Amino acid sequence: MACRISELVLDCHDPERLARFWCEVLDFVELDREEDGSIEIGPRAGFGGPQPTIVLGRSDDPRRGKLPLHFDVNATDRDQDAELERLLAIGARRADVGQSGEEPWHVLTDPEGNEFCLLRARLDPV
Repeated sequence: MACRISELVLDCHDPERLARFWCEVLDFVELDREEDGSIEIGPRAGFGGPQPTIVLGRSDDPRRGKLPLHFDVNATDRDQDAELERLLAIGARRADVGQSGEEPWHVLTDPEGNEFCLLRARLDPV
């Protein structure tokens, strides 16, 4: 028997803002909202499907340096250049983490500065 990832939890200052951003990036919807301000987003099919949900938990603790984990995303219906332009238009920002410029991916940040990468390969939608 094995486990699989069902949820990813990301502490943030503004769950509303990040929920809107990541829902737009991933074509997710809001699934749940807790009294503490946490918002769970995920695929339209809901929790327990082939993709994990993301819980955006409110936190006022300052972030200390680079996160040890980041998201990698792939476009599903367009090429990497078109997806890069879409992500930048909805609030992503380019990030310099020392890349050479020859990498086949783009390093970006979400509106709170959390790094993620846009990879080259196009994937089939789930």
